[in-house]
Amino acid sequence: MIDRRSLLRAAAAGTASLAAAQFGGPAMAASGLNLGASAPFSFDTLKARVRDMARQPYSAEKPSKPDVLWSIDYDAHGKIRYKTDLALFAEGPGRFPVTFFHLGRYFQKPVRMHVVQGGDAREILYDDSYFDMPADSPAHGLPKNSGFAGFRFQEPRDGKLDWRKNDWVAFLGASYFRAIGELAQYGLSARGITINTVVYNVPEEFPDFTHIWFETPAAGSDTVTIYALMDGPSVVGAYRFVMRRATAVIMDIDVSLVLRQDVVRLGLAPMTSMFWYSETAKATMVDWRPEVHDSDGLAMWSGTGEHIWRPLNNPRTIQVSAFADQAPRGFGLLQRDRNFDHYLDGVYYDRRPSLWVEPKGDWGRGTVQLVENPTDDEIHDNINAMWVPAEPATAGKTFDLSYRLHWSADEPYPSPLARCVATRLGNGGQPGLDRPRGVRKFLLEFIGGPLKDLPAGTLPEPVLTASRGTFSYVRTEAVPNDVPGHWRAQFDLTTTGNEPIELRCYLRNGDQVLSETWLYQYHPVY
Repeated sequence: MIDRRSLLRAAAAGTASLAAAQFGGPAMAASGLNLGASAPFSFDTLKARVRDMARQPYSAEKPSKPDVLWSIDYDAHGKIRYKTDLALFAEGPGRFPVTFFHLGRYFQKPVRMHVVQGGDAREILYDDSYFDMPADSPAHGLPKNSGFAGFRFQEPRDGKLDWRKNDWVAFLGASYFRAIGELAQYGLSARGITINTVVYNVPEEFPDFTHIWFETPAAGSDTVTIYALMDGPSVVGAYRFVMRRATAVIMDIDVSLVLRQDVVRLGLAPMTSMFWYSETAKATMVDWRPEVHDSDGLAMWSGTGEHIWRPLNNPRTIQVSAFADQAPRGFGLLQRDRNFDHYLDGVYYDRRPSLWVEPKGDWGRGTVQLVENPTDDEIHDNINAMWVPAEPATAGKTFDLSYRLHWSADEPYPSPLARCVATRLGNGGQPGLDRPRGVRKFLLEFIGGPLKDLPAGTLPEPVLTASRGTFSYVRTEAVPNDVPGHWRAQFDLTTTGNEPIELRCYLRNGDQVLSETWLYQYHPVY
């Protein structure tokens, strides 16, 4: 498991290093980057390599000097900075220089970096002289060409920000990667794949991006293209990322996978985030801040066109929810609450990006799966969302898919209907009377869409379903804040037992649907 604290610190630390060098053997060598021998490279040859590797047993490259890597702990790793004078593409072509992360205790597996030009690739050979580090840093004990831990793309050389101190994409640890959204803040992560996440008696597997190839961009290009080789005991994969730094960060991803072994839960286009607590539920005095989360809900746009919002939970035990679909139009973990006063924290949870997966082509039948793990702190990534195909993931099977990732402030294709902006829970019953045991009150806030155009005197109707229990005290009312189209629905739920309850609600006026569909998994407390 990747340590969230280390990942956040490494990916968000000020960039004190990147090197400049135009590709072309002698020019790059003269700039201080040592290159290996030239070899032909293309995405087709990478996919052929994946097919060949899948027929062979898994064999991971062993880190050099494990004792040295272990001694590069959290503090020691934070003192190692890549030299900006040695950034790849620092003088072009293209607008975005590349810097590299150093290996350490939490990132021990070497990643081999290559630069590609004209169909030929050459490895960028590691040397500790590329990094600023204290004289007594244990990192000096690593041999040459030990490899790198990861990389990041810096902001454009011709932009408003100092590219040496600001980056917008980072790949670090296993197959984890992240990008800032349009609010210029890192938050949740994406992953190349998930293997057996939360499967009883089967350990989760974390395949690695073992090799990266940087395509030399055209002069002045606004996009960057990289290729990645994934390798693990159960899977081999070829990835192509075409990434664009626009208002949001856009990634077009092509994937070709071959399974070495059977996989119980194969997660495609996965993402991982942190949800500790929100306004919905918070233990008394657990923390001084009103809310702490990178994402507050899972949004889905189904193949039938339904827009769904599922607020996240921090459950008492691990929960896996599966939402069946065919040819999904998109899904993502979103941060909808953008009010700083709801967080009051200098790490800017209100600016964390939302991440949306837009499938290309028909992904067939499967489920969007949401994994919620219990956590008692913000340092753990405890939320996972992924697409799990319906077809069995058996040894020898291939999976080819394409999709687009949107790292943005909101989902890229929002519903024209009203959206749910708050989920609140309280004791059931009526004020001034004894509160009955086993009754929970829910209050949902919806805003926008057709709610703004309701005729005067019209009350939207909440349409409710529950996997068990009975509803009472059901009503809707306009929120008294003079915001057009801002309504709330409330209801009491009477239940027995401790098993989770699946709830569903949307608003309508006659035959007209007014809102997206709210889903919630309620965990009774007695």
